[in-house]
Amino acid sequence: MKRITVGITAHVDSGKTTLAEAMLYKSGSIRSLGRVDSGNTVLDTNSIEKERGITIFSAQAELFTKGSRITLLDTPGHVDFLAETERTMCVLDYAILVISGTDGVQSHTSTLWNMLRKYEVPVFIFVNKMDLIGADKSFVVNDLRSRLSQNIVDFTADYNDISENTALCDEEIMEKYVENGFVEKNDIIHALNERRVFPCFFGSALKMQGVEEFLSVIDEYTCEKTYRNEFSAKVYKISYDSKGSRLTHMKITGGCLKMRDELCYTDCDGNEQKSKVSSIRFYTGEKFRISDIAEAGDICALTGLVGTFAGQGIGSERSSSDVLFEPVMTYRVIYPKEKNAFDVLKELRLLEDEDPQLHICWNEQNKDIHIQIMGAVQLEVLTKLVFERFGYAVSFENGAVTYKETIRSSVEGVGHYEPLRHYAEAHILLEPMPRGSGIIFDTVCSEDELDRNWQRLILTHLEEKTHLGVLTDSPITDIKMTLVSGKAHLKHTEGGDFRQATYRAVRQGLRLAESILLEPYYDYEIELPTENVGKAISDLQHMCAEFEAPESLGEMSVIRGNAPVSEINDYRSDLIAYTHGKGRISFALSGYKECHNTEEVIEEIGYDCDRDTENSADSVFCSHGSGYVVKWNEVYEHMHLPLISNDAEDIDSNEQRNEKAARFIEKAVSDEELMAIFEMAYGKINRDPVRAFKKTKAASIEDKKVRLPQYEGPDYLLVDGYNIIFAWDDLKKIAEENLDAARAELIHRMCNYQGYIGSELILVFDAYKVKGKHRDIEKYCNINIVYTKESETADSYIEKVSHELSKKHRVRVATSDGLEQMIILGNGAMRISAAEFRKRVDAAESAIKEFIDAL
Repeated sequence: MKRITVGITAHVDSGKTTLAEAMLYKSGSIRSLGRVDSGNTVLDTNSIEKERGITIFSAQAELFTKGSRITLLDTPGHVDFLAETERTMCVLDYAILVISGTDGVQSHTSTLWNMLRKYEVPVFIFVNKMDLIGADKSFVVNDLRSRLSQNIVDFTADYNDISENTALCDEEIMEKYVENGFVEKNDIIHALNERRVFPCFFGSALKMQGVEEFLSVIDEYTCEKTYRNEFSAKVYKISYDSKGSRLTHMKITGGCLKMRDELCYTDCDGNEQKSKVSSIRFYTGEKFRISDIAEAGDICALTGLVGTFAGQGIGSERSSSDVLFEPVMTYRVIYPKEKNAFDVLKELRLLEDEDPQLHICWNEQNKDIHIQIMGAVQLEVLTKLVFERFGYAVSFENGAVTYKETIRSSVEGVGHYEPLRHYAEAHILLEPMPRGSGIIFDTVCSEDELDRNWQRLILTHLEEKTHLGVLTDSPITDIKMTLVSGKAHLKHTEGGDFRQATYRAVRQGLRLAESILLEPYYDYEIELPTENVGKAISDLQHMCAEFEAPESLGEMSVIRGNAPVSEINDYRSDLIAYTHGKGRISFALSGYKECHNTEEVIEEIGYDCDRDTENSADSVFCSHGSGYVVKWNEVYEHMHLPLISNDAEDIDSNEQRNEKAARFIEKAVSDEELMAIFEMAYGKINRDPVRAFKKTKAASIEDKKVRLPQYEGPDYLLVDGYNIIFAWDDLKKIAEENLDAARAELIHRMCNYQGYIGSELILVFDAYKVKGKHRDIEKYCNINIVYTKESETADSYIEKVSHELSKKHRVRVATSDGLEQMIILGNGAMRISAAEFRKRVDAAESAIKEFIDAL
């Protein structure tokens, strides 16, 4: 029996979920037929979905036909939840596009069609609601062929007509048809799989008309894909079940997966993870069956995995990052006064984990939580979701479109960071890219000039941050960032120095460049009485909208075009008012374009980049043993490396570069500690600046240099759990009565402390005396908790981990065990005594309390 995955998608209110329910019923997967208006369908299981009668979250169901085991994935139809639909596209073998027989192709239908084309998904079309008055088959067919594809073929006809009409879609098939007088079924299947033919069916899902025949066509004209032997998988969704277990929904695209298998992958933070599969689930609505194995082609949900994310590739499968649709509206989150801001932020992050396009932002300057979403319906759903999931009410205010910024021409940004005993310089070339390109990263820097590890670190810093523009503090986009040169110091450079230099280089480049403000645009479709067309066109002109000539449909007309989201987003209420309820409008995000009212927006936002100390464009240099700040527009006069851009010689002459070299050596000579190391390694320093610079440069190429560890980040903190519990008096007292309570209290404190210091925190507890115990690693909030396996002490685990991590990361270990401290130092890690660690935790808790009290 072949195994295929079929997604079902449509413009909202086309009857998509009703068709899915009918298919499940006709195939025998469910015994009773549910209805959307009754709130009892198999796939719309969330209370909000039942209440509103729309699909919000993608859902899975299994059904069987004569020769196929079909995994059906139901996707949202509303434009506000388009990101959820897009995430599902990457795991589909086939798709069913549902069209309303009374409405034909709508604006969102075209959006879905383009998305299916992007992911190269073969499509079956089911024209629904053909039982209603106003449903016209010939009109719908012509509309489909003119708006979507000429290769749409009516499969309700007999096989001869199907064969003939399919031949008209493809020259290769036409040749066979002319030669043989018919077309082989395998040729049609092959053309369908290559998206050269799109079978179309007509019926009524509500009245079960054409559903059984439609299932037969899917069974007959599909084939199972060929999969690789080695294991691979594609994650398309993250969710949580009713008990709070984290579910990773994926398609197995190679090999097989068994219970308790260990998966190795890069998590959402870029760290290597190893997680064991706790269970394998196959869902139909809310119900699921558990299996010991998942094979290639299966859609399943796994428990036990941490750090997974939608779009992630595991094994040989590549991760996806280029999504078509992003949130366009930003709101400030208003939460109850008694709630802690960081608790609210943490809980909203759980929702962001499920929906990556739900951007949660912490505004450090205003101490506010902001959220980016697609539209008003999603906002309403989010309000109810927070109340149901976390038990408190939130509201939202100051809704505004999400602007972006880009640049008009290329510029080389320079960042220098050199406070006392630190050193890094980075040159980043910023180049404008076509609209929709996003941010692209590259390096052309020679490894002779800057070591590969430092280059990788700079690229990591470029990618890890959402870089903000200088006009409105909005995220930048459509820019290529290329590392063109950089410089490290043999003694004083640390990983964090290049973070500072990189951020400042990007920011300085943005200050030098001509920035452009971008705003989101909607493609819209307005259907209204013909008598109101003049009013609509007048309104659209005032909105700075573009529009095509109105299309007349009897008493109604259709206007299509695109317009700024900021102008047309609230037009629906006006349209309904002046058309007395007869008009309707639908939107689809078309992308970002240059803002139509830039000066007005900049003035309204009132952003002052000079006061933004969190995103400084200035550099820090060193002179006579102390650091000083150089303004962004003067950095070219102080930088230590020449510009790489075409006009570098005009800006930076040989004489100027020699002067910079001299200043660099003079500063090095003024540092007594550095002077001693140079003289030990290379002999007496020549006082002639230029000669000294050349000599130092030559010596740096030789193998006799000594390098200190070059940390790549992030920093790690390992905590010996039980050791700390019995070293701290208050926890020890709790442990005497209830060890579990003491452990829970320490975990709580470590979560707060990690949020304050920002390092990766690993909390280790002994379980070596537990018979048959396997090592367990779990992610709790923002920390990693390790329970050691049988015969493995926390000491031995920390010893091994600190040894490996210290090769590339700065590692600290908190313990009061004297022997363990000696081992830690030998591994290259740094130790913190239990008493000193308590002081740091208390100081962090005091700082957090002061911050909360100030809110």
